[in-house]
Order: sequence, then C-alpha cells, then structure tokens
Amino acid sequence: MKPSSYDFDPDTKINWKVFSLIAPFLVEHRARIGFAMMCLVASKGASVSAPFILKHIIDDLSLEGISDLILVPFSLIIAYGFSRFSMILLGEIRDTIFGRVTERAMRNVGLKVFKHLHNLDLEFHLERRTGGLSRDIERGINGISFLMRFFVFNIVPTLLEIFLVAGLLFYNYGAPFAVIILLAVFAYISFSLATTDWRTQFVRQTAKADSEANTICVESLLNYETVKYFTNEGYEAGRYDKSLEKWESAKRKDRLSLLGLNSGQALIIAIAMVLLMWLAAARVQDGTMTIGDFVLINAFMVQLFMPLNFLGFVYREIKGWSANIENMFSLMEVEPKLDNGTNASDLALTRGVVSFDGVSFSYTDNRQILQEISFSMMPGQQTAIVGASGVGKSTLIKLLFRFYDPNSGRVLIDNQDIKNVSTHSLRGAVGIVPQDAVLFNDTILANIRYGCLDASEKEIYQAIELAHLKDFIATLPKGLGTIVGERGLKLSGGEKQRVTIARTILKNPAIIIFDEATSSLDSKSESMISAALKDISKNRTCIVIAHRLSTVVNADKILVLKDGFVSEHGTHSQLLDLNGHYHELWEIQARQ
Repeated sequence: MKPSSYDFDPDTKINWKVFSLIAPFLVEHRARIGFAMMCLVASKGASVSAPFILKHIIDDLSLEGISDLILVPFSLIIAYGFSRFSMILLGEIRDTIFGRVTERAMRNVGLKVFKHLHNLDLEFHLERRTGGLSRDIERGINGISFLMRFFVFNIVPTLLEIFLVAGLLFYNYGAPFAVIILLAVFAYISFSLATTDWRTQFVRQTAKADSEANTICVESLLNYETVKYFTNEGYEAGRYDKSLEKWESAKRKDRLSLLGLNSGQALIIAIAMVLLMWLAAARVQDGTMTIGDFVLINAFMVQLFMPLNFLGFVYREIKGWSANIENMFSLMEVEPKLDNGTNASDLALTRGVVSFDGVSFSYTDNRQILQEISFSMMPGQQTAIVGASGVGKSTLIKLLFRFYDPNSGRVLIDNQDIKNVSTHSLRGAVGIVPQDAVLFNDTILANIRYGCLDASEKEIYQAIELAHLKDFIATLPKGLGTIVGERGLKLSGGEKQRVTIARTILKNPAIIIFDEATSSLDSKSESMISAALKDISKNRTCIVIAHRLSTVVNADKILVLKDGFVSEHGTHSQLLDLNGHYHELWEIQARQ
C-alpha cells in the first residue's frame, strides 16, 4: 500500500501494464474513442495550419504598395481566425467525448473493486488498514482519469504535432530546420525525464512529510478528549510542528530542484530558437525565405515547446499514478479464502434449528479456540452462551455467519451444512445485535430502516416499540430525523444499542443473535431489553452471548464454555446447583 502517488522508487519505469488493465473498460466505447481521435487529429491539423496562414498574411502585408489594411486578403485573416477557433472547438469536443468515456470507466472500475472487496472474507478486512485501502481505491480511480487525460490529451497530441511540424519544415525549408527541431525536442525530453527522476526523491520526501503531518493532525483531533484528559496540548503541538518542519525542509529542496529543471528546459529552448532564428534570418537575408517564413518558424517553436513544459510533471505523475492503478487492480487479484457458494442453493428454512456438530477451530496453529463442540439451539427458545473472555463465544457467531469455516466438524441449520448453501441466503436468515453498536452517519430512521430497506412505516414503528426506543425518540426535537453522527457518536451507548436492536428486529430473521447486546445499558434499560428478548424469541432461534450473567438468568438453556469445550449446560438454577464453573462465575460477579 503506497501512502502517496509519489511513494515509488525513482528508478521505477512507467508500468505500461496498467493500460491493458484499463483497456477492457474502454472497449465498450469504441465509437466514442474513434470520434475523439478524429477530433484530435483535426484539431492538430488546424493548429499546424495556423502558422502557415499567419505567414501568408505577413508576406502580403510586406508587399510594396500596400498602404491600407483593406488591401490585405481578408480571406486569409478569416481563415486564420477559423483555424484558431477550430483548434479550440475540436479540442473541447474531443475532451467532452473522451471525458464521458473516462468517467464511465472510473465508475465501472470503482464499482467492480467495491463489490470485490465486499466478497472477500472477514480475515482480509481484519488485517487491512481501512484508511490505506480507501486511499488505494481513490488513487487508483483518479489515476485512470489522470492517465487518460494526460496521455490522450497531452502526450499523444504533442508527439503528433512534433512529427507534423518536423515533416512540414523538412518539406518546405529543408533538413536543417527539421533536424534542429527534432534534436531540440530530444534534448528537452531527455533532460526533463532525467531531471524529473532525480528530483522525485524531493517530491517524495515532501509528500511523505505532508502525509505524516496530516496523520498526526487527524489522530490528535480524533483523540481530542484524551489530549484534554492528560493536558498534552503542548506535546501534540510539538509533534505537529516537527512534522511541519520536515515538510518545510523537503518543500525547499523540491522548489530548488524545480528551479534547476525549469532553467535547463528554458536553456534548451533558447538555444534551439537562436539556432533556428539565425538560420531563418540568414535565409531571409539571401532572399530564399520571407519575413512570413521567419514568423512561421518562430510560431512553431512556441507552439511546440509550450505543451512540453508540462512533460516533467506528466512523466512523474504517470509513474506514480500507474503504480496506484496497479495497487488498486492488485486488490482484484485477492481471492477469498472461503468458497462463498456463488453457485450454491439457497438455505431452505423450516424451523431454524442451529447445530454445531463436532466443531473445532483455531485462528492460528498454536492456539486452539474450540475443540469438538457439539450442541443444538432450538427455535422458540433463548439459548445463552457464557464464559470468561477469550473462550470462543463470539467465535461461534463468526462460524455461524460463515466468516470462517471450522477446522473440523459442521455447522448446521435445519440439518443443512452451511458450507453447501449460499452465504447471501445464510446471512439473510441470521440477524445480530453486535456488542460494538456501530451506526451510519445518517438519521435514526435510516439506521433502523437499514435492517429492511423496503419495510413499511408500521413495521418500523413495531421494531421501535420492541426495542424500547419510542420514549427516547419522542424526546428528540427532530425525532426519527435526528442525525446520529459518525459511528453514532451523538448517541449514548445504550441509545445506540437500542437502535441496532430495532434494526435487527426489522430484518425479521429466523435466527437472532445478541452479542453482549445489553452491555452498554443501565439497569432499567437492561430489564426492558431482557423482557423484549423474551417476546422476540417467540418463533425464533434466539442466541445470547453474555459476559454479564445477570442478563441470561431467564434463558431457556445456558451453555458454559471453558477451555474450548462446553463444560456445563442447563438453566440458571440447574447450573447453580451443579456448583461448577458457572456457579464460580456467578459468585465472582455477585461480589463485584
């Protein structure tokens, strides 16, 4: 993952492979691309013709006996204006047509990458850095725009114009003029590319320092409360200033190296222009060329080297953006470790019986989480899974959602191995209220409706009542239209939890999971939610993951996990009578 478009080795060559990666997304617009190329050629033809028309105007004005502008052939002046207008108009048409192609390619690529990332398994998303991943996608998509815009609109037209001008000068004025033009262009390009490669280190240092300063700034502001708790404002300002000092130093080197690049380019242009002007002046003096020819050659020089001024920038950026595009497409090459059952049949729900049959699982080879676990959870019952932290309570849920596959054994729903059904239908049948209640930065209504996007207003309000949200929403000035903030930060932990409970109820799954769902609630809210759980459990398989045992005393069945096994199971009173591990946990929590 590259933190900036300049974070690449200066010796890296342009990765031409990216054009083959982009090509499939452009093929569907062959007609548009062809028309855009026609406009490009016509635009350059008009551009090259303008200096010739200017030459004839000047030659006519230089004729003896002309005392008034009215004697100048107006057709030439009109033709000159038309050629200039045509050049600009055709260029704009080309940009507009090809812009549509580029934008559609960006959209299609972005959508394809987005869908692919959602198809990857949980392990990939746990290991990835969200910020870096989103930046890779953003830079990759923007890189497509950059490559298409500058390669098609800058490099190709400039090369086309160079060869056109060289050919016309050779045909009209002889080899010396064409040779000087080509040598100057070659020297200009060689110097620009070599110098750009050298100064890339300073550009990269600037980008790195800028990224570091931005990271420190964002991190400090995100942890605003922590900074205030420990009165470390001065320390944070010092860290930020040090990173800005690095940026200032790198920026100074970058600016000085740019001065060297621009000065060298200007010197090459000046030498070429002096040679051409001297040669043209000599021809004018001996009568083999006119003043108009002299102006024409000067106009061609200006016209050629103006777009080349951007060559160093374009070359460096193409190297960087091609690397970013490659990074983005490399994400497409990541294959999910799990077979997500794209061709599998849908889950056929009859009752919603969940069974773990001899399930063993470990995240790493040296740490076994579950060892030959076997049990069933029945519909219409509330089954609680309890145990100390790290015994595998939440792992069971990840296996049920098929974020991971067991190392051995099977997870069954209505006697169907979930490996053999589509993950879409599987996850559609299971709902969860997670311990970490995360909401979208949208309204309360939008966050609840996310559970079922086509739910009716009646169904939404039923879910709100079951989640005991009605009274809370009534106290808000904007009610359901209240924005919850990023990740729901404008709501308290208990309020967020109840919104997620309402969202899951609205999904109306056959199997519903509460993963520490009441951990953020006060005693009153907890009792209300516990009562609601009893109602929700009717005709559903209800699974409650709990660390706080007071939340599961009314469960129909409690499974106690210890050392990777189900060490005990039964009701709350039965487990207390066993005087085993559950009783020990209950006593510890009662004392606390």
